[in-house]
Amino acid sequence: MKLRVGVVGVGPAWESRHLPALRALSDRFEVRAVCDPVQHRAEQVARQFNASVHDGFRLLSSREDIDSILQLSARFYGTTPIYAACDQGKAVYCAAAIDMDEEETTTLHQRVKDSGIAFMAEFPCRLSPATLRLKELIVTKLGEPRLLFCNRRKISAANLEGGDRCMHDLVELIDWCRFVIEPEPTSVFATAHQMPGHPHKDYLSVTLDCSPEGETGTGPLAVIGCGDYVPKSLQESLAYRRPADLKVVCERGIAFVDLPHTVAWFDEAGQHLETLDHERPVGELLLLHFHRAVESLVLKSSNLKDAYRAIVIANQAKQSCESGQRISC
Repeated sequence: MKLRVGVVGVGPAWESRHLPALRALSDRFEVRAVCDPVQHRAEQVARQFNASVHDGFRLLSSREDIDSILQLSARFYGTTPIYAACDQGKAVYCAAAIDMDEEETTTLHQRVKDSGIAFMAEFPCRLSPATLRLKELIVTKLGEPRLLFCNRRKISAANLEGGDRCMHDLVELIDWCRFVIEPEPTSVFATAHQMPGHPHKDYLSVTLDCSPEGETGTGPLAVIGCGDYVPKSLQESLAYRRPADLKVVCERGIAFVDLPHTVAWFDEAGQHLETLDHERPVGELLLLHFHRAVESLVLKSSNLKDAYRAIVIANQAKQSCESGQRISC
């Protein structure tokens, strides 16, 4: 089955992830139309696929020759393309970082469920080969995770299309930690740094406690450090003594994950290093997962619940920052 898709918003990962993946999976996906607030960018992408250009996403969504929408940027659009796709019964692949409060998240979650469309939020960490291998090692070698240390450092907010980069990244990192640990967080505590006069936070530290209710600190703990404080002029510093993307302390060993392909792990037998660069690129894996969700007669919204949960916890982390208190999840 070849999905006929419309691209809504050309996001920052277009050249590195989405364009190569769509070309590699040309037997599964056919780009029919493009819509972007920047006209010349929409025209450029449309020429790459011999597709049509539309001024608005509603007209694009209503086309009969479109099966699904790839929302790759939320700039100027927000959640409205998702609602338009629900109205037209079109599947949605959402790679856009969308800021929503808990009420908006609940409303959108219910709307997508009621529409019955296939929906997938793009979480590259979850489907990266290194993460999937880590899950195998947890089951076969390392045992249950006890502590997670998750790190992300980026060049400062000049590369963002608008909004708070730390909060955008936090949703994905929360989902990643939930996927690795599996027991649900029962509480969250967060602190943040924000330079005077700056509109957004440049560093977030978030602790997810997965202990049973009333037994804080006895179960798995995930500590997420998310920084957007490195100015472009100092970007070389990002590589200096760079921490692992994820460090996992388990019952019988410790693992270090560097996305997308590398896992180093230690147990009683010593050190082991695995490089999984023979696997498909993450962009292709994500689109193939979406393709299966669209084809499925049973499981349509493949990670809708996970996306909803991650956004809710990220908003609770924001509340914790503002109040200075631990928030129950």
